[in-house]
Amino acid sequence: MEPILTKFVREPHCYTLDFYLKHEGYQGLRTALGMKPNDVIELVKASGLKGRGGAGFPAGMKWQFVVKDTPKPKYIVCNADESEPGTFKDHLLMERNPHLLFEGCLIACHAIGAKVAYIYIRGEFLHVQHVLEQQLEDAYKKGYVGKNVMGLGWDCDIFIHRGAGAYEAGEETALLESLEGKRAQPRLKPPFPAIAGLYGAPTAVNNVETLSNVPSILLRGAEWYAALGPEKNGGPKLYCISGHVERPGVYEASMNITLRELIFNVAGGVRDGRPLKAVIPGGSSVPILLPDQLDIQASFDGVAKAGSLLGSAGIIVLDDTTCMVWLAENLLRFYRHESCGKCTPCREGTQWLLNILEKIERGEGEMKDLALLENVAGLIAGKTLCAFGDAAATPALTTLKNFRGEYEAHVREGRCTVPAPWRRRTAAAAHSH
Repeated sequence: MEPILTKFVREPHCYTLDFYLKHEGYQGLRTALGMKPNDVIELVKASGLKGRGGAGFPAGMKWQFVVKDTPKPKYIVCNADESEPGTFKDHLLMERNPHLLFEGCLIACHAIGAKVAYIYIRGEFLHVQHVLEQQLEDAYKKGYVGKNVMGLGWDCDIFIHRGAGAYEAGEETALLESLEGKRAQPRLKPPFPAIAGLYGAPTAVNNVETLSNVPSILLRGAEWYAALGPEKNGGPKLYCISGHVERPGVYEASMNITLRELIFNVAGGVRDGRPLKAVIPGGSSVPILLPDQLDIQASFDGVAKAGSLLGSAGIIVLDDTTCMVWLAENLLRFYRHESCGKCTPCREGTQWLLNILEKIERGEGEMKDLALLENVAGLIAGKTLCAFGDAAATPALTTLKNFRGEYEAHVREGRCTVPAPWRRRTAAAAHSH
């Protein structure tokens, strides 16, 4: 498939307004402003555009749910807090094609009757923020944002807000709390953001990649967009491929492509020709897939049928040198650190999971620890205000389910039994110090 979102990202000045205007820039917005807001929503619904942030919820439906009959202002909030381990696609879009995101925000504002859009950017993305702010300033000067947009009598502002680096701010209600100046902790739902979101007003929260898809739908139509992928999984998709592959990076493809094709044809296969051990298909918070499960469409529905989630499409490839106990421990250290602390099962449970995994990894584990690990993870998953609890429990549960033998070997032999040269080098370096 010819790239759509990333077609020009390697061009020297692709991020500038002048470059964007030479390549159909803001023409989708012009089309949208000539339509009734509800017709824009229906067009996006017909395209089948699913949210690219992880949940895969239809974007047009999310806009439709925003309460229209209210004296309160309405808001579009762009979730640019890309913090999921293994995910770096939104970073690329903002850095190399910021005007595509601005145009998507403006079209979304018109669709729901909003006059303001906020782009909430991850705290660590300071260099990206500089690009966004400079280009937004240019868009204001040339009349593509602000008062009387494109001379068509419509006003809309975009503001960029940089967070403080909290993973939890990726959850939409925690993001709204942070945007309001509070701690990034999830809200009790209902009410949902579509009814009471930012400042208690109706709000739609969309991911960077989701909004960046919108201009092309306005330009080329819903049928064209839907035909780019399998049924109910239309449009282009950005895949972040990392881990043990020859060519890690962001790749754009139709969701007709299989996971095996992405790994072996697109990303060059497993590095150094080593055997493939497992794949995490959607960022670190989704269940592992094994090598015999990869001949499936890399779509939301295809990956779900295989027992995992496409999520943010952060595909982490693991070769035979990966110790699954170490993998779970490493991820749990991240989740323990990033827990916002609001829910007891998550706040306390992540520390318990990490303690057990560290004990097993040190070679001090007992067989009863495996049952305890499973039990504690089960007491977290599905028992928290947001999906963070499920995400934190998944590394332990999925590695224990698929690689229980490695856990048992750690307990029996009091050491890691996976032949990993890097592990020996790391241990030797630590011993020498």
